[in-house]
Amino acid sequence: MNEQKVMSVLLEPKVTEKSSMIGELNNQYVFKVVKSATKPEIKKAVELMFDGAEVQSVQVSNVKGKTKTFKRFPGKRANWKKAYVKLKPGFDIDFMGNG
Repeated sequence: MNEQKVMSVLLEPKVTEKSSMIGELNNQYVFKVVKSATKPEIKKAVELMFDGAEVQSVQVSNVKGKTKTFKRFPGKRANWKKAYVKLKPGFDIDFMGNG
């Protein structure tokens, strides 16, 4: 895999109440990823983007888009893929940065 493709796998961290609880209990982090991403690609992307983080496991979930009404017309939000990344003990990801 080329490094450029790996860098574009992670779209954004999903920071919610549920993901915060999971992070504290299991040392897991939740990311929105490209729909075509595989588990090995996600693992490489996390280890590359966050220096010093070693991934223990990756779980992937496909999230269906909600059906919503826009003005008077029915519509649908896009489907997306969610990745739960568990780090090895002693490792951490800092989203805020130190500088």
